[in-house]
Amino acid sequence: MKEQNYKNHIRFYPAHHFVFYPIAFVLAIASAICIFKYPFQQLQFAFITAILILIIWLSFMLRQHYALGNQNRIVRLEMRLRYYVLTQKRFEPLEQQLSFDQIAALRFASDEELPDLVGRTINESLSSKDIKKAIRHWTPDHMRL
Repeated sequence: MKEQNYKNHIRFYPAHHFVFYPIAFVLAIASAICIFKYPFQQLQFAFITAILILIIWLSFMLRQHYALGNQNRIVRLEMRLRYYVLTQKRFEPLEQQLSFDQIAALRFASDEELPDLVGRTINESLSSKDIKKAIRHWTPDHMRL
């Protein structure tokens, strides 16, 4: 597997990102065009367009809500365990000072870098982007959604 780093760490789900959404968008655009092309059936095509837009929006929101909610919980638990194994100290007091985006970014840090980078993140209020750029040795995550 290819080594993971800042530039290639984003993942896509091909069926969702490259099949479902493009087809749904094309259908929504086509039905919107038909509103003007077929004036005697404007109401029907407006209804179809509205339904397609609603389906696209709902699929995006539900996918995000369920998958990311579960993933966020797992990430927090993973970081608590990992930090404890590395430092023999609980992560929860530090976790209260970090946003979830910062915690998620910190998990890409190697074991050697993590404890110092956690302290640096708290002291310097590093953004998740800054944290990722500061990582020298990435711990890849090929399993996230």
